[in-house]
Amino acid sequence: MAVLNQLAQKLNIAEQWKADRRCCADVTITNVEEAELVLMKPRRLMNINGLSVASAAETYNLGVEDIYLVHDDLDKPLGKMAIKLGGSARGHNGVRSCISSLHSDCMVRLRVGIGRPVGEAMVDHYVLGRFASAEHEVLQRVLEQAADLLLEHILQRSSGKDRTPPGNKGDRTPH
Repeated sequence: MAVLNQLAQKLNIAEQWKADRRCCADVTITNVEEAELVLMKPRRLMNINGLSVASAAETYNLGVEDIYLVHDDLDKPLGKMAIKLGGSARGHNGVRSCISSLHSDCMVRLRVGIGRPVGEAMVDHYVLGRFASAEHEVLQRVLEQAADLLLEHILQRSSGKDRTPPGNKGDRTPH
């Protein structure tokens, strides 16, 4: 959600989010170059957010290949990110829900690293918890770079220049 908020701010549409009951999500739409962007923040629980994504795909006439999922990734340290096309959910319940609801794994994903909890910390508490104060300095750079990477990839794809192979497009770390 934070990456989408950052992207909406970058595109000067941060004040235009509207509730869309058809897909149980907050949505904002804009045009950038040749691309029409539908930014969506599901209002459903993570484990069933795929229902919102599938409804939005139908409502806005989007193919699975037009969908970008932006999600956290425990297997990447904070600050690392990668664009990935297709593949398994790798234990991420929100991604699993999207794959199940769309009957496909062929969407592009922006995986944003959050790292793994240390010690005895439970993964669910860690994922739903707040970032530590020391992480906040890195976090703003991560959000800015994630929004830039996402927009750059969307625009390259819409202009026909992207040749994203299956798997990871490559890890990026904010500078």
